[in-house]
Amino acid sequence: MIHIPKTEYSRRRKALMAQMEPNSIAILPAAAVAIRNRDVEHVYRQDSDFQYLSGFPEPQAVIVLMPGREHGEYVLFCRERNAERELWDGLRAGQEGAIRDYGADDAFPITDIDDILPGLIEGRDRVYSAMGSNPEFDRHLMEWINVIRSKAHLGAQPPNEFVALDHLLHDMRLYKSAAEVKVMREAARISAQAHIRAMQASRPGLHEFSLEAELDYEFRKGGAKMPAYGSIVAAGRNSCILHYQQNDALLKDGDLVLIDAGCEIDCYASDITRTWPVNGTFSPEQKAIYELVLAAQEAAFAEIAPNKHWNQAHEATVRVITAGLVKLGLLEGAVDELIASEAYKAFYMHRAGHWLGMDVHDVGEYKVGGEWRVLEVGMALTVEPGIYISPDNQQVAKKWRGIGVRIEDDVVVTKQGCEILTGGVPKSVAEIEALMAAARVQAS
Repeated sequence: MIHIPKTEYSRRRKALMAQMEPNSIAILPAAAVAIRNRDVEHVYRQDSDFQYLSGFPEPQAVIVLMPGREHGEYVLFCRERNAERELWDGLRAGQEGAIRDYGADDAFPITDIDDILPGLIEGRDRVYSAMGSNPEFDRHLMEWINVIRSKAHLGAQPPNEFVALDHLLHDMRLYKSAAEVKVMREAARISAQAHIRAMQASRPGLHEFSLEAELDYEFRKGGAKMPAYGSIVAAGRNSCILHYQQNDALLKDGDLVLIDAGCEIDCYASDITRTWPVNGTFSPEQKAIYELVLAAQEAAFAEIAPNKHWNQAHEATVRVITAGLVKLGLLEGAVDELIASEAYKAFYMHRAGHWLGMDVHDVGEYKVGGEWRVLEVGMALTVEPGIYISPDNQQVAKKWRGIGVRIEDDVVVTKQGCEILTGGVPKSVAEIEALMAAARVQAS
């Protein structure tokens, strides 16, 4: 299985500390365990920022970074080894493992944090933390600060500045290293296989969840612990609901099915959408809309390269889709005027993409100083134009109603333009129909 190497986590911590003010401290908690119901927990997934800096997979842990600290700059508080708990819940790294396997300079039991952390904070001028994202941890942090303040008359020096860590950390996360791209390629490869499997299995009479099961099988078989987000399997009129997640409707002959699904590898997401006919053959109307969305996506790819700004790809999709809808008679008027009045938004209401990484909608600003961000090598994003013709849209001929199409791929900006990570799934009408026809022959 492909993983981010230990050396990369060390490099990230050093890069973050190099940006911190002198005599400062950064404090970051692990994700809490989420309760599903009563005493049943959700599958644990580490907080992305915590994972980015440590690779440490356990809950009840806190990272402390102290640039220039003589006894080691990286301190990790974590659970102690406990034979009884490990019998029930699985092995723990403990303090030895935190140092040996996860690169901590120093490690302490999480149960000792109240005694130790105020002493580490004391005398530091500035505290960096993920303020606001974890209110409970914010309260603990203020308690530790107050312990120091209560000793000010004895000469203790509380910090005088509190700064959000997000800005520094999230800008770092925006630029993907070669190791990160490698992991994202693997997530994309597995997800591509899953979409192909779902295409091959598709036929009238199944349910949306039948195809979701095919996706889940391929994700797990490929080594992914979980989907990167709740899979969308939307057939017929459901394909016009952008974040549909019921996934229980019948797949009907003559309908399209839109699947937006991707797995996560080592906490890195993939995000693919494909749309195909349930029965393996596009109707003329479905084909017309599908090929228009595909042309919009191709136009967007051409606008993704260093020194082009974030919004150029979206603008390209808007122009292609608006002109195409006019040609098909679904919009009337001059293309420029329709774009200016945003008439296309009745059919294409979302943007053409988002940052991608450890979070599906990954961190990083889209605008800098009020201007669209300029793309740079290593930035990863999705490209996902779509057209959705509501089944209740009385303004269009009946033959168009209920057609929803989205095509989404993941790309990384390269020196030449962009690399499409998710190109392993058929995308043209001819390729999709051929793949599904071959699967039907095999099944019979």
